[in-house]
Amino acid sequence: MLKSPASSQTKPLAVNQTKQRTKTTFALNAKDKYYAWIFLGPSLLILSVFIFYPMIKTLYLSLFLTNTVGKPTVFVGLSNYISLLTSADYLSSLGVTMVYVFAVTILTIAIGLVLANYASKELAGIGIFRTLFSATMGVSVSVAAIFWLFIFNPSTGFLSLISTWLHLPQIGWLTDPTAAMIAVTITTVWMNLGFTFLILLGAIQSVPTTLYEAANVEGASPRYQFLHITIPMISPTLFFVSIITLIEAFKSFGLIDLMTKGGPTNATNMLVYRIYKDAFYSGNFAQASAESIILTAIIALFTWLQFKVLEKRVNY
Repeated sequence: MLKSPASSQTKPLAVNQTKQRTKTTFALNAKDKYYAWIFLGPSLLILSVFIFYPMIKTLYLSLFLTNTVGKPTVFVGLSNYISLLTSADYLSSLGVTMVYVFAVTILTIAIGLVLANYASKELAGIGIFRTLFSATMGVSVSVAAIFWLFIFNPSTGFLSLISTWLHLPQIGWLTDPTAAMIAVTITTVWMNLGFTFLILLGAIQSVPTTLYEAANVEGASPRYQFLHITIPMISPTLFFVSIITLIEAFKSFGLIDLMTKGGPTNATNMLVYRIYKDAFYSGNFAQASAESIILTAIIALFTWLQFKVLEKRVNY
């Protein structure tokens, strides 16, 4: 069929008008950049004052020797870093921190995943257990420390009473180096468990039930369903939780300060607490600044490794 000249000219004209309207709709006004600065300005100001400036100042101080009030005196370059990385005391704190971080991360994710999996079942009274499992999110660090100090008390603590009742030897939970590390790890896992549990519970509940129904028809066991359906389907959430938990473990300070103060014999002297003591107890702000930069580099390295290794196993 032949097209009339009018119809052939109308189509390009309509397309051109549509393009013009699209360009007009998405065209940026010259004044829009001022609105962008108005909206972004407060956030950039806060970040500059509380994030960017302290980071640059910390890097600057790490290259100097400082007096007791933190004023730089002599430029020493990388000497602060070299002295730290060759110090047996600092390397011991680094090793203790690594053990603590990996223990807290693995235990928090594993226990949170198991609890979330069971709490996702539709059972009688399961709402009470969901509330109990997530209740630690509303507990402050100081309250948690007092609670667990009472449990670990060598004379009147709950664990001491159980040991006496079972005629078991008493354990100095906060006086023995190995036991103190275990006590701090247990307390940190308990504190972090509420957040991890809620995030994983939401992810498990979002998995389509049709997958489990099909697996039941095929006769798959609950263990098989958990390993081959639940975990692959919530792998993005597991990836997110692993990064957040690891970073939070590196930043642990309050529980250590209130429970052990880095002791006994520096068994729980994590890197963050060491930075605090070197800066505000010893007045060595240059060394504390170098320790902060090293800690930042370690966290960035582990986060990068998680993205390189774990992200390949994530199913989006």
